[in-house]
Parts: sequence; C-alpha cells; structure tokens
Amino acid sequence: MASPLLALPGAVAGDGIDAPVAAHYGSFNTEQRSLAAGDGFVDLSHRDVVRIAGPDRLSWLHSLTTQFFEGLAPGTWTQALVLSPQGHVEHAFTGVDDGESFTAHTEPGAGAALVEWLERMKFMTRVEISLVEDLAVMWRPGEGIGRYDLVPRDRLEAYAAAAGPACGLWAFEALRIERGEPRLGIDTDHRTIPNEVGWIGPAVHLEKGCYRGQETVARVHTLGRPPRRLVLLHLDGSENRLPAAGSPVSYDGRDVGFVGSSARHHELGPIALALVKRNVPVEATLTVDEMPAAQEVVVDPEVGLHVRPLR
Repeated sequence: MASPLLALPGAVAGDGIDAPVAAHYGSFNTEQRSLAAGDGFVDLSHRDVVRIAGPDRLSWLHSLTTQFFEGLAPGTWTQALVLSPQGHVEHAFTGVDDGESFTAHTEPGAGAALVEWLERMKFMTRVEISLVEDLAVMWRPGEGIGRYDLVPRDRLEAYAAAAGPACGLWAFEALRIERGEPRLGIDTDHRTIPNEVGWIGPAVHLEKGCYRGQETVARVHTLGRPPRRLVLLHLDGSENRLPAAGSPVSYDGRDVGFVGSSARHHELGPIALALVKRNVPVEATLTVDEMPAAQEVVVDPEVGLHVRPLR
C-alpha cells in the first residue's frame, strides 16, 4: 500500500520493498543533515505492524524470544529476535507495550510469517495475535536509534504537518548504516546469528532464561570468535554507483562475504554494511562490485560484540 505522504511536494518513491514510501523529497543530503541535527521525521509506513494482546503476552514473549519481556514497563520500546534451534535469526521486531497489548513493527512483508509462527506457539496461552492495518510507523531522530511513533493511517497528513520537515528513506538508511545497525534480510542471511551483527545487547538479553537458539548465542558469547562479523565499508567514491545488496565482497581474490545495505552519506560519502568472515584482517582493503572498500570495525572479530556507539 503506497503511503499518502508520497503526495508531498518533491516526493520520489523508493525501490523494491521500500517502493511504497519516499526515497527522498528533493534533496537527500539536506534531509540527512536535518535528521542528524535532530529535526524532521521519516515515513516507515510500509513496515508491517503486529499486535499481541492478552494477559499472558509478556511472559509468553519472554519465553519465545531473545529479549527480557517480563515486567516490561508501558511505553518502553524494545527490540527482540526469534531464533531457529541452531541460533539463526528468523524474525526481528521492535515494539512497545501499552499495558494491554504489545504492538511491534517488522520488515515490509515479514508480518504475516511472524504472525503465523507466533500462532503456532500459542498452545493454551491467553494471547491474541493480529496484523494491524490501520497503524503506520513513523520515525524521528533521538538518542541511540531514535524513536518510533505509531500513527493512525487516517492521521498521517496531520502528523506530517506537525512533525516536519519530511525526510526520505535514503537519509534514514544512510544514518542507520553509519550507526552499524543491521536490517534483517538485507544485511543478514539465513545463517546469521546475533553475535555476528551486533544484536547482543540491543535485541538479545544475556540474563534471562532459556529460549530457542540460546545455546548458540551463549556459546559464542562465552568463547568469542563468531564465524562472521558485520563491518562498515567506506567505498571508493570515484564510481558513481552503489553495490547491489547481495554483491560478493572479496579479499585477495577470494569471496569472503556479501554486501547488504548501501547509501551515500552526507559526510562520509558512499558507505555500506557487509557481513564478512571473521578472519579477514580488519585493516585489509576489500573489493565489492569492482570497487575498493576500506573497513571500519562494527563487530569485534574476537568477542562478537558491537564496538561502535549507537549515536
């Protein structure tokens, strides 16, 4: 469903799964600077929204996911993952509880699969799970990863008028990539474990009881040396292009990983996130789409933790 905010002056639609929202409104560099200064908002209304209601919702989510949900205070946003038995990331979502229900958002098109999986896990638990069509996700800059608003779709124009200036997804993505914040399904693949991409801490709570996939997470956290590591690439700016998501990353003539998200940053130039083998030297220049790329460490190759501050 295309966002009504695509009717705003200068709006240019995004591509692929991000096509329903604006990539920019005329100047993505100006929009990045606005967000970096703490102004404006970003339309993320194409993200799927899931609601989980019922008296058992928090204890149930606590038992199923990587996050500590028991005692979650109303109004507190949190991130969580659902892992496979082998510890691979299957679902990722961010949400907030209002005292009666937990409302979360996830990647565009991923909501139905998340609801289906949760439904299979209900058993005798007193929870009700549904996709929500009448709420849209908006984002504003703030501390760390910023803050989200859940806005009724019939109030989006009024929200935009009050929260402006409108900033496109290209600006949002550039700042997300700079923070080293991965996006499920773009910066990850079916083998990704949380330790590889910096989700230990933000989305994985290490002081809670058993959940599916915990053994892998705990073992790598204790012993270190995750199989792969997320890295920020500074791409050669002499080429007027960005690498496609999924493009191989090579070192010394060998493929050592793949590139995920990429963007043009208003200060750093062309940047990207990539998932590469742990033993690739951190000082090595890599190659992606025939372009040289210098590395900046995001996840420590020895301990598997995010080493860059979420600023």
